[in-house]
Amino acid sequence: MSSLVPDHLKYAKTHEWVKVEGDTATIGITDHAQAELTELVFVELPAISRNLKAGEACAVVESVKTASDIYSPITGEVIEVNEALVDNPGSVNTDAYSDGWFFKMRLSDPGNLDELMSAEEYKVLIGS
Repeated sequence: MSSLVPDHLKYAKTHEWVKVEGDTATIGITDHAQAELTELVFVELPAISRNLKAGEACAVVESVKTASDIYSPITGEVIEVNEALVDNPGSVNTDAYSDGWFFKMRLSDPGNLDELMSAEEYKVLIGS
């Protein structure tokens, strides 16, 4: 089965996606990642106002199969979290790129975006 990989997003090798609007970035995990994890049962989100460095573990997801760290794909400050995931972590499984977003950050180093993959590069990584 081929995973959904929207063209307008940037991707990290650790399977997070980034959508940039101005100086704000929305971060979640990819459709491929949620499919590999299977049914999510718990999501721990980073604290608002936490400063994260690119590559830093900042959230946790637990599925019926395993627990995994989520890494910040960019450097910046957490300005919002998706509280709905606390009560309904399964929305990541049903809509990883919309309702299933994890947190929003204010970019502190836009150069981080250049280190992320395009949709085409991510498709090669996951063999899609």
